[in-house]
Amino acid sequence: MQSAFDRRRINGPEDSYHPVFANEIHESSSHVHRIRENRKISDIRPIFLQPGLISQANGSAYIETESMKIACSVYGPRQSKNTAYNEKGRLNVEVKFAPYSCELRRSPLRDAEDRSIAVAIQQALLSSVQLEHFPKSTIDIFLVIIEADGIEGCIASGSIAASTALADAGIDMYGLVTSCATAVKGTDLWIDPTQEESNTANGTLILSCMPALGIVTNVWQSGRIAPSEILACIDACNDRCTDIHSVVAQALLDSAPNKI
Repeated sequence: MQSAFDRRRINGPEDSYHPVFANEIHESSSHVHRIRENRKISDIRPIFLQPGLISQANGSAYIETESMKIACSVYGPRQSKNTAYNEKGRLNVEVKFAPYSCELRRSPLRDAEDRSIAVAIQQALLSSVQLEHFPKSTIDIFLVIIEADGIEGCIASGSIAASTALADAGIDMYGLVTSCATAVKGTDLWIDPTQEESNTANGTLILSCMPALGIVTNVWQSGRIAPSEILACIDACNDRCTDIHSVVAQALLDSAPNKI
């Protein structure tokens, strides 16, 4: 009779009276408060952006904004198989959370949250890519969320990383896409909110745009926000997107010698 004991695995106790990660979760939640104390409600978190991180991909980018870390890779354009001829190419976006990206371990299977983030990022990028230059072709974008800090941060940072990766891959684009989120808490607008700030807000708004052209590519809104507050959020996000555009452009310029 074969034993059910796995000798290759170190088994923990069956029962435990103390949660293993209780202290770490408490420290991480208190760390969120310290981050906002060190910046104004109108400030965004510092951005670390590194294009060309994944050598096997046609283009890639890694973005880190304190407690938000995302790796993005772009493959293509490559010929679409088993599809009818189309004069415009296709842009596919797939988002996957690492099992350790959240406080509670996530299932490796994709869920509705993964798909909603992927759709929001795809809509933000779709009008910036010159898909008419790639007939019957597909461009695949894969994003791995290494550490998450709210769905708003995932969409905003993911859109920035994906647009940077597309530029790193040499895909024909009209302009770089940047994105910024805002949370409405009472009469205040909290720029680049953390997950805890978004959960306690009346509503949130994410603006994606091409600052170089002055074109808005996507607006994603949740919760109850008055029309006047929506306009104020758009204006605040638009100013921050212009600042982020400078960061993205500088990161691509710095990585250009490595591509050559």
